[in-house]
Amino acid sequence: MAKLIYKICPQSLWRQAEREGVLAGAPVDLADGFIHFSTGAQLRETAAKHFSGQDDLLLVAVDEEKLGEKLRYEISRGGQPFPHLYAPLPLSAVHWVKPLPLDADGRHAFPPLEP
Repeated sequence: MAKLIYKICPQSLWRQAEREGVLAGAPVDLADGFIHFSTGAQLRETAAKHFSGQDDLLLVAVDEEKLGEKLRYEISRGGQPFPHLYAPLPLSAVHWVKPLPLDADGRHAFPPLEP
């Protein structure tokens, strides 16, 4: 079974990636020099901290084994190791893409994270 990492992505950015065949990253990724991902355990905190109240988002599940040596776990928020990709994300590594809507309380309603 694939080990999945996750990218929260605005739909417009994802549609651009579909046209181009790769995801170059969001503005924060381009500024930092790598694409930010979260593990399943980190995902809800990432959504609350960086995407609070935003709708029109997608949750992109990525098979980390397909990313090779350009994927590195590095210490970040709270001393936790976060996955960072030092290359564009090839769409061939994407396991699935699902909507990430807001619930009635304004929090993100996550789909099941299982493949």
